[in-house]
Amino acid sequence: MADETSIKVSAAARDRLAQLAAERGTTIRNLVEELAQNTPTRAEYAERAELARAELASALGQAPSAEAEAKARALLERLGGVQHGSQTAA
Repeated sequence: MADETSIKVSAAARDRLAQLAAERGTTIRNLVEELAQNTPTRAEYAERAELARAELASALGQAPSAEAEAKARALLERLGGVQHGSQTAA
């Protein structure tokens, strides 16, 4: 592949990535590429949140309240569904 690059990580991070890749039956390269492709940015999370609000408003006839959004966000955090730094303002 012509547009390849390399990244530097600690030996401990490399070893952990190798272990994670082995457990998934893949390579470190594929593991990192999958992470980069499948992890939404903050802007993408915000866009998804806005689309969800619009969908809820359409289905319910009104947008969810700030309190309802806070409760939903707290539930997702307890369930492990919110990534670090991914929270968006209501």
